[in-house]
Amino acid sequence: MELRDSTVLVTGGGSGLGGATARALVAAGCRVVIADVNAEGGQALADELGESVRFIRTNVTDEAAAKAAVDTTVELGGRIDALINCAGIVVAGKAVGRDGPHDLAAFSRCIQINLIGTFNMIRLAAAAMQQQDANAQGERGVIVNTASVAAYDGQIGQAAYAASKSGVVGMTLPLAREFAKTGIRVLTIAPGLFETPMMSALPEAAREALGAITPFPSRLGKPHEFAELACHILTNTMLNGETIRLDGAVRLPPK
Repeated sequence: MELRDSTVLVTGGGSGLGGATARALVAAGCRVVIADVNAEGGQALADELGESVRFIRTNVTDEAAAKAAVDTTVELGGRIDALINCAGIVVAGKAVGRDGPHDLAAFSRCIQINLIGTFNMIRLAAAAMQQQDANAQGERGVIVNTASVAAYDGQIGQAAYAASKSGVVGMTLPLAREFAKTGIRVLTIAPGLFETPMMSALPEAAREALGAITPFPSRLGKPHEFAELACHILTNTMLNGETIRLDGAVRLPPK
């Protein structure tokens, strides 16, 4: 697909990886809908990026809210050319810690947002994409999800997070195969250690130590590097059904 004049829905688009992706898409000439639970941050970014951007407060686990985000995208551009799923949370805790077994509600919430919320957005966006005319390459839309290297190298205390991201990785190929007949591609990016709002809360020394375990470049990833890959995925029609690690060759240690 061509980026210019395309219409893209970005969940978690108010900040972090999603925010950087929204910026990159607008710079490339896209119309963008930012879907985020953070109304203040999401609306502020939409206002900053200009007339081609809309914000809609969205809980990705809620069917009505998710459908409203897809509908808003179609209303903005007449179609939804791409969905980029960046919404997610981190839950940390051992299965059995000092205070006893892992809180089941916290585990369920992580799965609900990171995995079920991602699938919720996919199914609704794909349903809209299938009704659209295909482009010259036979393509009707592209879906890009966000996993994590924790899906492969989950550390102690990351059972909930790793399970949720492994689920995103696991559904990438079957969804790509299912949607192939209608010209919809599905891919996933698995970032390593990136500068995100979560990382910003850590002391500088801690951030430097985390960056140092990445072989090369030995630093935290920049959100714009995630955005660049997301944009490339949209334009490279041969990419499909794959999870791409974006991690500087890092392999997370057990703890």
